[in-house]
Amino acid sequence: MQTKAAEVAESGKEKLSSGDIISVLKTEVKDFEVKSGATETGFVTRLGDGIATVYGMSGVMYGELVEFETGIRGIVQNLEEKTVGVVLLGDDSGLSEGSTVVRTGKRAGIGVSDELLGRVVDALGAPIDGLGPIRADDYFPIEREAPGVIERKPVSVPLQTGILAIDSMFPIGRGQRELIIGDRQTGKTSIAIDTIINQKGKDVICVYVAIGQKSSTVAQVVNNLKKFGAMPYTVVVCASASDQAPFQYIAPYSGTAMAEYFMSQGKDVLIVYDDLSKHAVAYRAMSLLLHRPPGREAYPGDVFYLHSRLLERSSRLDDEHGGGSLTALPIIETLAGDISAYIPTNVISITDGQIFLESELFNSGQRPAVNYGLSVSRVGGAAQTKAMKKAAGNLRIDLAQFKEMEIFTQFSSELDQSTAELLAHGRMLTELLKQPLYNPLPHYKQVILLYAAQHGLFEGIPLSELRGYVADLMTYIESYGQDIISEIEEKKVLDEELGDRIERIVTAFEE
Repeated sequence: MQTKAAEVAESGKEKLSSGDIISVLKTEVKDFEVKSGATETGFVTRLGDGIATVYGMSGVMYGELVEFETGIRGIVQNLEEKTVGVVLLGDDSGLSEGSTVVRTGKRAGIGVSDELLGRVVDALGAPIDGLGPIRADDYFPIEREAPGVIERKPVSVPLQTGILAIDSMFPIGRGQRELIIGDRQTGKTSIAIDTIINQKGKDVICVYVAIGQKSSTVAQVVNNLKKFGAMPYTVVVCASASDQAPFQYIAPYSGTAMAEYFMSQGKDVLIVYDDLSKHAVAYRAMSLLLHRPPGREAYPGDVFYLHSRLLERSSRLDDEHGGGSLTALPIIETLAGDISAYIPTNVISITDGQIFLESELFNSGQRPAVNYGLSVSRVGGAAQTKAMKKAAGNLRIDLAQFKEMEIFTQFSSELDQSTAELLAHGRMLTELLKQPLYNPLPHYKQVILLYAAQHGLFEGIPLSELRGYVADLMTYIESYGQDIISEIEEKKVLDEELGDRIERIVTAFEE
């Protein structure tokens, strides 16, 4: 094989200096490397804002990891005719135009193992809690196709949150996706943390993904999980507000890859995305820097697909495919309660229901501040135990009637007997559904309290004394009604005979 330089030198028609021959040879060597596909090397042609435009990697895949000469890595995001757009996963110091980039041949992914449990890691799975390295047993791609329809089975096993208002009216099943939506400071994260704490002893692995939050807020969450003994079965993935947009963009996908690792072992997994509004903002920043055309509210056209391909990975697999499940609790922050904005409507249409939290309710002291009218679970009773379904009864209807009647009667001075009773019952239910932070209720307590409330066993107790009365009642039942508790927990059914026994023990307590 005769090189161009040799041909030119032999012909003798042109005189070349030794410097010219060396530069031509260098170009040919580079061209040979690129054409041979052995290492598929490219060159940076433009660099800035964490984005590199690379020329020369014609065979690279979308989402592939590439490595720069300084050792930092990037993910291929734009595939154009001559160049590719790469987002950098790290600091671009030391890089400049002309720096070399090499394909790795691997899609972006993270190392996973059981050692992740109890740890705080960044978006790439590297530990940031100072407790030493994490050994990886396997490598899971962060982007993965969701399980198909044939691989799934119906959602029928409840995932108890421990929050009375949610478990009774908007039950969540294993494999479901339930959106938590509301303005800032309405208790969205608190619901998710309570749910994680309530999984203690229930053989559920939890993954909490913090996107674009302050590091101090994430530290507080980790401290609360440690305080209530939830950290041993939890992984915290943190891409804080100080991290670059690409880290905030891949964090939920990395968290899902970790969750899928545990799901592949046949385990039930709960994942919390806190929150996807900031995730969409990070993706928007990244897309605009990649020169993608902006659409509505400057979000790129594929922002719906951003969240749909993430949340579709939550499912309950059939026994042939391991029988594991992945339950998602995405969180969305609204502005002034506007649930019809672009990102909220997108995520509402992807999920199987939403828990809507309202600032007015929160400020009036009703916590959790769940709006019973706008909240819904599209799996519903299928994810409830028979005992809970029987005990909850017409709870939502009773509360809806109470709200309507309360507005209707606030201007009238005289009330008839039935209206007064309806209002008293509604106020008692509202008070009963209030629940302090980090205090999830076990299943048997929820069933007993709801049954007693719906059968008028709390009538006549002043609202200010109801919480103390309920606490004393549960202590009494735990001492003298262990047979009732064990029957509810084992059979998960509430028949007439058991209902009579609950009524008798409550009456005995009153006496």
